[in-house]
Amino acid sequence: MLRVIAGSLRGRRLEVPPGDTTRPITDRVKETLFNILGAKFALPGELPDFAVLDVFAGAGSFGIEAVSRGARTCMFVERDRDALRCLRQNIRVLRLEAACRVLADNAWTMRPPAVPDGYGLVFVDPPYRDAEDPLKVVDLLERFAPALASGGLLVFRQSATAAPPPADQFRALRLEDERTYRFMRVLFLARRT
Repeated sequence: MLRVIAGSLRGRRLEVPPGDTTRPITDRVKETLFNILGAKFALPGELPDFAVLDVFAGAGSFGIEAVSRGARTCMFVERDRDALRCLRQNIRVLRLEAACRVLADNAWTMRPPAVPDGYGLVFVDPPYRDAEDPLKVVDLLERFAPALASGGLLVFRQSATAAPPPADQFRALRLEDERTYRFMRVLFLARRT
């Protein structure tokens, strides 16, 4: 079972697609990530009133959690049919149509959709098997860097066994923090100024 863990939608359940086409983030890891983000934005348990971009969104757990915690809007990027069906249903059931948009596109090749002032938070969570090439990951993250707002964060999740993207290869981003949770690594990146 996947659910929203805090904010205005706390406790609401989310539908997830059958099978292994997505890797929903566990409640424990999601709570830890949002605690870190709340501390980084000086709003424990909450997020600022900014736009969020959830890339490889799956059923939308991360972006919906962000909206529940105070984010103004969320743009979801997903291309898997089953995940898109669940994502759209979750948005509809939670009555988030005014705050959430879904873009069915290939995140590996697309240009990020623009919003005024940029995204305060970009969450990039590709399938682990697709994110094993560190230079391919650098290219992906660099393409999303211009979409970040000043002071925004890009959060990238990958397998802990994969080689991390080499920080010295980033031109537009700088590594702010890195955490490892059992089988996953999470990087927090900001735009270079």
